[in-house]
Amino acid sequence: MNWTETAVMGQIERYLDLVAYRQKLVVGNIANIDTPSYHTRDIDFQNELHRAGLQLSSVAMPPRVQEAMGLLERPDGNNVNIDRESMLLAETQLEFRVGVQLLRGEFQRLMTAIKEGS
Repeated sequence: MNWTETAVMGQIERYLDLVAYRQKLVVGNIANIDTPSYHTRDIDFQNELHRAGLQLSSVAMPPRVQEAMGLLERPDGNNVNIDRESMLLAETQLEFRVGVQLLRGEFQRLMTAIKEGS
């Protein structure tokens, strides 16, 4: 963390990184909807969010990717469910917007502190 970054900004950054990582997985799942034997990949978002919050170093460990359990497999061995993936894509987009709004609020708080300090 450098002098222009607050602890809150670091937490928001880790949150946004995690949301972006999950979104890449979802997009990859959608892209492989017709790939025989492809199995849906995901992360345990809440667990990974908690794990990211506990990391003391600035070097983030990549999230643990796992096969999504409980999905029905088609005859070709693929288990991607487009409804599930579409819902997760919309969810990650909303989560990213929330993170950006939080970051914007933190910048506004810093700007207020700078203006009042001068």
